[in-house]
Amino acid sequence: MHYAILSDIGKKRAVNEDRAAFYIHPERSGLVLAVIADGMGGHRGGDYASKTAVKLIGQQFIELSTSDLLDMDWEQWLLDTIQQINYHLFDLALRNDKYQGMGTTLDVVILDDTECTLAHVGDSRIYMIADQHIRQLTKDHSFVNALLESGEITKEEAEHHPRKNWIVKAVGSERRTVADVASIRLSDPVTFLLCTDGLSNLLSEEEILSIIQEDQYSLQMRAERLIARANALGGDDNISVILIEWWKKEVGSH
Repeated sequence: MHYAILSDIGKKRAVNEDRAAFYIHPERSGLVLAVIADGMGGHRGGDYASKTAVKLIGQQFIELSTSDLLDMDWEQWLLDTIQQINYHLFDLALRNDKYQGMGTTLDVVILDDTECTLAHVGDSRIYMIADQHIRQLTKDHSFVNALLESGEITKEEAEHHPRKNWIVKAVGSERRTVADVASIRLSDPVTFLLCTDGLSNLLSEEEILSIIQEDQYSLQMRAERLIARANALGGDDNISVILIEWWKKEVGSH
């Protein structure tokens, strides 16, 4: 497994409210957690929300003991942990005016041997690239995506809709939030991309796929090229990406 992680302020924002991290469990080297978040809210609340969500989920993951990991239900762990983080942020905003209205998107990939578990809240995205195809594994929790799914607007209209950035679910903005979770069994080599909307709002899936398939470049360079392309197209928002190349570990290999 290889990974690359990169976050950029973009061309038009004064603060980077994105956060991204990659955690390797100390008890099991093949167990990793990747997380990306895009904060929102005035008075630096968005910066605090994304930073705190990423830090807390990483801490809870790293602190899991060997006995905790036996027969772990990762979907339930993600649901419970994200709700705990949600309440922490929501409660803080109730008690401190500086943080009122804050929230964050949150997308998580846990890889445990051949099992992949995802969690998703908001409009950041998780893509899977395999066999020269790209597939979005998450559904945007956004006003525009609700219109698109109901058939009220077309995909082309959605791309240019004035309320494109309105999200209808976030971590920390309400007392309770329920993440979308899913599990995938892996066998063939795949690449995962976690990204904030600073990338996905500007690059088409075809452009993303084209850059990720440029395997003459290192994974880190491909992450840099994704961000450079988003900045070349305007860099309207903070831009963050995590790329993970996964392949099945051979029996007896180290």
